[in-house]
Amino acid sequence: MYHPSGSAAQQAVGSATGVLEPGAQDTERGLLFQRCTWCGTAMYHRLLCPVCRGSDLRTERSQGTGTVRHSTVAHRNTPVARNVSLIEMAEGFVVRGRVMGPLIGIHSGDRVRLSTVKDPVRGEPVFQLVDEPYRAWT
Repeated sequence: MYHPSGSAAQQAVGSATGVLEPGAQDTERGLLFQRCTWCGTAMYHRLLCPVCRGSDLRTERSQGTGTVRHSTVAHRNTPVARNVSLIEMAEGFVVRGRVMGPLIGIHSGDRVRLSTVKDPVRGEPVFQLVDEPYRAWT
């Protein structure tokens, strides 16, 4: 079994390019995501690019706007029903989060905007609907 020397292991800590640190996100303007410098793929919280497997990732800030790709209502492990949504951001990456609003009023294709970067309980991003749905009979 190979054991690296202590000095080499300590130098490697915190030197990964593009790795998001827990305290790096703030609530002022958008989510932090990575973009692969080789192929340009945008991704959220990854260590390697899912397309080319490159590790040279740069951190960028999202505008905070996106579209609901999928939304479902979850009743498990919670006293009150909540929604769990997949949001496709304008930059091209998909993030799991929660959309504020009536559970039955959130549909695929709805436009959303980032409200807070993290839900205080679940640690997921929270979004709000940009256009309130006018779907009385659908």
